[in-house]
Amino acid sequence: MYRFLLSRQWVILTLVALLLIPTMIRLGIWQMHRYDERSARNQLVSDALSAKAVPVESLSAPGHAVTSAERYHPVTATGRFDTGREVVVRRRTNADDEVGFLVLTPFVLDDGKVLLVNRGWIPANAPTQTAFPKVPAPPEGEVTVTGRLMPDETTEASGIKDLKGLPDRQIMLINSAQEAERLGERVLGGYIAQTAPEPSGDTPELVGKPGMENAALNYAYALQWWLFAAGVPVGWIVLMRRELRDRREKAEQGTAERAEPAAVRA
Repeated sequence: MYRFLLSRQWVILTLVALLLIPTMIRLGIWQMHRYDERSARNQLVSDALSAKAVPVESLSAPGHAVTSAERYHPVTATGRFDTGREVVVRRRTNADDEVGFLVLTPFVLDDGKVLLVNRGWIPANAPTQTAFPKVPAPPEGEVTVTGRLMPDETTEASGIKDLKGLPDRQIMLINSAQEAERLGERVLGGYIAQTAPEPSGDTPELVGKPGMENAALNYAYALQWWLFAAGVPVGWIVLMRRELRDRREKAEQGTAERAEPAAVRA
């Protein structure tokens, strides 16, 4: 009665089921890896944001590559803003997805080193694409700033092309090595996203806190894939039993039809 399992249709169906089960299991494992990665990142962000601010030079130095454990860590620095060598970063959005610029201002520390400070977002308010936008001035004289330490931006990590031939004092990526070459100064690795002091008039618009990734969604997807994997053999058995039942019913019906003429003749 189970000979139908050797038919072409059922052999193909069985092979597909056998292929789907490990594939779905692997997809579930991959989603769990993504869950672990996102959970770890969220923990790093949470730990960094809740940490006590430390002097920036305790975490960074010229040529230093900011690590994932140092990213977002609050830091402080005392010095003065060098607005004469300020640049803007093109094609950046604010919290409302409006396109404008980030204001990147060199901050000269007391020991002469330079810290790059992302002072926040401004709208594209220049009369032309090539003109330098109107940038609100930072506090004058010596000031202490606080911000979140950030790694250098690269095309590989951000997906932003580092275009050449841009208008004067406009850049695409915040990169301390490139800025050190432009400024001819000892520039600390990475940069900070300023959080204090808050600008007068709420402009530039300070960069908001980094958002948390939805790790729970990956966990749910993993369970979903594993439930699908468990459902494949169950579905195969249900189909097989239905096929077996239909074949038995047809066989019984055929036996009854053959027996009926014999009963009439008798």
